[in-house]
Amino acid sequence: MFTGLVEEIGTLKRSFKQGEAMLLTIEASRVLEDAAIGDSISVNGVCLTVTELTSVSFTVDVMPQTFRHTNLKDIRPGERVNLERAMKAGGRFGGHIVQGHADGTGTIVSRTADANAVVFTIRPDDTALMRYVIPQGSITLDGISLTVIEADRAGFSVSIIPHTLRETALQLKHAGGVINIECDVLGKYVDHLLNYKDNSDGASGRARKQAAPLTAEFLAENGFF
Repeated sequence: MFTGLVEEIGTLKRSFKQGEAMLLTIEASRVLEDAAIGDSISVNGVCLTVTELTSVSFTVDVMPQTFRHTNLKDIRPGERVNLERAMKAGGRFGGHIVQGHADGTGTIVSRTADANAVVFTIRPDDTALMRYVIPQGSITLDGISLTVIEADRAGFSVSIIPHTLRETALQLKHAGGVINIECDVLGKYVDHLLNYKDNSDGASGRARKQAAPLTAEFLAENGFF
């Protein structure tokens, strides 16, 4: 698990692509301080496993699922990426719950100044993700924990303070750029639980009943009103 507080900006040193599988070697320093083979490091908001390690770089595998649904397939040697180590138990929780499981990508529609901040407006490739995006809610963009300031059915906006822009690779992103999106996991679980329908035939004797629709009448009948 991560918190969406980027620790450093790394540089892609090498990229080896074979079909929809990739090997990425990334130059870094801070995230390597206590790194070991098998550790998880978030790269542009994508949780990846360290498979090789040197004093100045680490290598990770990118599988087809990740290749298809993130912007990692588009990065080239020399490009900068956001890096964060997995959160330690007992560490400070500075951002929000970030799994490193991108829900998809989006396109930056605009980047505009707003006093000391910069506002990015994003249009998800799959607008169905907007069901999980709410004003003042949390969202992760390229591994950065951010707060939504506006949202509609087509897209959303976030406001970036100078420190965040300076300390992340977001400073290099402009209109037309592609960015990884991870929606708030709490919203995804709530949505799934409220809308889940189990079509099992119950042969095992442990199948759950189909969930009843959540209505005012249902809540009243069960003592919530």
